[in-house]
Amino acid sequence: MKSKPLLAACLLISALSFAQEKKAEKPKYNQELATSLGADKYGMKPYTIVMLTTGSVKIEDKSKMGELMKGHMSNIGKLADEGKIIVAGPFLEKNKENYRGMFIFNTKSKEEAEQWVKTDPAVQAGVFSYEIFPWYGSAALPLYLKHHDEISKENP
Repeated sequence: MKSKPLLAACLLISALSFAQEKKAEKPKYNQELATSLGADKYGMKPYTIVMLTTGSVKIEDKSKMGELMKGHMSNIGKLADEGKIIVAGPFLEKNKENYRGMFIFNTKSKEEAEQWVKTDPAVQAGVFSYEIFPWYGSAALPLYLKHHDEISKENP
């Protein structure tokens, strides 16, 4: 009877190996999807990253600051809905550069990204400043956004 557990283990290992082999197979290239996302031959495209930094203005009034942060979050949602912002989020710890958060904008134009970041009420108030960098990443990056609402119970 000792052979049954051994046989079961062998079958499990064999099944896992087959699953890994199937997973390792390269998916079929989808020209229509690549074109719709603006992908180059590597499946990549240019974006613009904006690093939000601590601005020169410190607002002590908690109510005023709360309104600015509410406007900041609302603006991020609006830009995401318009397909302009692909990634947004704060950094979870302090850093020597005073980076507070980042945006990845769906544009290769630094000028266009700057126009979009300037629509942020916290940037307008001077609570945040920013640095802009060209970036090259997967053209499929925007696709994750459609699933975000499926996994979030609340919006900040």
